[in-house]
Amino acid sequence: MIQIKRFICNPLQENCYVVSDDTQECVIIDCGAFFQAEKDALINYIRNEHLQPVHLIATHGHIDHNFGNTALFNAFALKVEICGEDANLIEHLNEQAADLLGLQIEPSEAQVGRWLKHEDTITFGHHTLKVLQTPGHTPGSALIYCEEENTCFSGDTLFRMSIGRTDLEGGNWAQMEQSLTHIVSKLPKETIVLSGHGPQSTIEDELMYNPYLRG
Repeated sequence: MIQIKRFICNPLQENCYVVSDDTQECVIIDCGAFFQAEKDALINYIRNEHLQPVHLIATHGHIDHNFGNTALFNAFALKVEICGEDANLIEHLNEQAADLLGLQIEPSEAQVGRWLKHEDTITFGHHTLKVLQTPGHTPGSALIYCEEENTCFSGDTLFRMSIGRTDLEGGNWAQMEQSLTHIVSKLPKETIVLSGHGPQSTIEDELMYNPYLRG
């Protein structure tokens, strides 16, 4: 069984997840920690729980999901893993912060450790995560799926009763529609959906109530 700790981070209330199992290995998904208190809380949780971080995964390259990458690199030598189609985003986080949010941040020292592709697998402890590319919000958006636990981390592709926006640079409505169709056909109805913002849901609930998924 996995343990999931959620941290709500930065001015955009982004969800960062620490996922671990009984081996004490863990992965961090979407490290949006911006304020020093957020970075400290995340790092202290990992250390206090005696966890061993082995992967830092980004569901996509937007700045609000990657503010804390440098902090995790400095603390644990983790390098972010992200789909290659978002290279332009992840390599220009400082510019994103200024252009989109009007924020000045220190130049990122974090490097990309692995360019992910569709159906790549990421292992930690006794568990395996599968990368399911879901372009639409960004070209390299991906859903991270743990089949053993019926849980997916949907980034900004699928929210509770909503979906990610497609009007930002690189967004594509036609791709988003295809990605949503793929999610619905691929994942069992009982799958728990943990998104990049807001509360959790399930595929079944989204099929019933999400206006973008109802046939």
